[in-house]
Amino acid sequence: MGELIILRHGETEWSRTGRHTGRTDVPLTTRGEEQARALGPAVAGLEPVRVVTSPAGRARRTAELAGLAGAPPMVDPDLWEWDYGGYEGRTSAEIRGERPGWFLWTDGVVPGDAAHPGETVEQVGARADAVLGRVRPLLGGGAVVLVAHGHLLRVLTARWLGLAPAAGRLFKLGTGTISTLGTEHDRPVIASWNVPAETAAGSPAA
Repeated sequence: MGELIILRHGETEWSRTGRHTGRTDVPLTTRGEEQARALGPAVAGLEPVRVVTSPAGRARRTAELAGLAGAPPMVDPDLWEWDYGGYEGRTSAEIRGERPGWFLWTDGVVPGDAAHPGETVEQVGARADAVLGRVRPLLGGGAVVLVAHGHLLRVLTARWLGLAPAAGRLFKLGTGTISTLGTEHDRPVIASWNVPAETAAGSPAA
């Protein structure tokens, strides 16, 4: 069975400053583009049977710069980041100023405007399940690469392991990183996690 390779897109200005970036399509910073290019050596020999990206430009650009655009990646709307509703663009510190002790994974979000209605963690989990349902049959032919977002990929990892969506809180995931989900004795496991682009490229992590 092939492995599921997950890439979190490179840095954006909002990710750098800790702003919740759901459906707002913020471009990669210069460092984010460097991170994406640095992922190239780690994926160069994969020959994946499928590359699937979020619709967000920051994810599609990361796939391109990492050298995954030889065969145009498929775009899957279910790989969009968590819809943060009224917390879109805000930092955790700002939100906690209004809701002391707030924690996304347990307290959720408040509704926003029509473009940002917000999602529960269970709704994000349902989207992750839909993605996994589509890619699992492909793994019999080799590796599949997913290029998407931090919280979505953390939820997807929890679901890969058979855990509740909120267990994604356990899996910290930085920008410009590569992780590998696989199996051992036919049971789902994490084979590698949160490997920075610099390390993946074979040089010391910054």
